[in-house]
Amino acid sequence: MHFILFVLIGLIAGALAGRVVSGHGYGMLGDLIVGVVGAFLGGWLFAVVFGVVGGGFIVSLLSAFVGAVILLWVIRLIAPGRA
Repeated sequence: MHFILFVLIGLIAGALAGRVVSGHGYGMLGDLIVGVVGAFLGGWLFAVVFGVVGGGFIVSLLSAFVGAVILLWVIRLIAPGRA
């Protein structure tokens, strides 16, 4: 059950971040990958910087969204032609 929730949060965060950063997403699979990787990145950042570990749905979604935005920002720096 936790895995399904993690994937759902990753999909939502990736879709939102894709639209915020570039105005469009990377497709359903691309948004899912960016969201899941962003969830790991955001969870790690929130734990290191703010000391926030765990939390509810909203905190998890927020940390995944922040991580996905950072990841997309880095991707756009590396491959600017994708915009």
